[in-house]
Amino acid sequence: MTDLKDKKAIVLGGTSGIGLATTEMLRDRGVTVIAGGRRACEIEGVETVPVDVLDREALTQLFQAHTGFDFLVNAATGGARAIGPFMEMDLDGFQGSFAKLWGYVNSVRLGIPHMATDGAIVLFSGYPARKWRPGMLAIGSVGGSVEAFIRLVANEIAPIRINGVCPGLIDTPMSPLKGDARTEFYRKGTQGHPIARAGTATEVAHAALFLLENDFVTGSIVDVDGGAIVC
Repeated sequence: MTDLKDKKAIVLGGTSGIGLATTEMLRDRGVTVIAGGRRACEIEGVETVPVDVLDREALTQLFQAHTGFDFLVNAATGGARAIGPFMEMDLDGFQGSFAKLWGYVNSVRLGIPHMATDGAIVLFSGYPARKWRPGMLAIGSVGGSVEAFIRLVANEIAPIRINGVCPGLIDTPMSPLKGDARTEFYRKGTQGHPIARAGTATEVAHAALFLLENDFVTGSIVDVDGGAIVC
């Protein structure tokens, strides 16, 4: 197992939701963390930098500034994602949903030359990649592409490891709903699941840390979904 203490990690999308939970958990384990996000913010004990994962020049500069870093975690969505019935969906919106994949590919391709040779990478898909859910075809297609990318690229980038976490329905700031509407959304969305509640960002972040620590795992996807995929 890799000892996380005194390692250095870059967490993209690391200032909100699952990314923030991962940032804080790594920090609390003694990791030096650089958290990148599109919006400026402050996180105690963490260096934060404004960066867009679709901006290759900015990513390159970030990685060069921290050459030799150990871990890369990318939880950034890349931008807006299309939701709705496929036959009613704007095709530009569907295509735009793949910004998440392009952001992941950018970070892996540009980050690896500046990583330690025993480094590790974690990306995030989502359970619509393997479980149909109304209105989620674009998001599921992107998630499926992310998982395929992880499994295939693992062979080419070894000994650096790469793995993914597949979250279920997670209660994060990404949802704009408030109050009773928010409660009902998560209740209906997880109804019938073996664990009938929304997950937390912290529960997903724990899986990311497992994949960074366990140096006998690569090309794998860990499901943290309350059983959504199997129900």
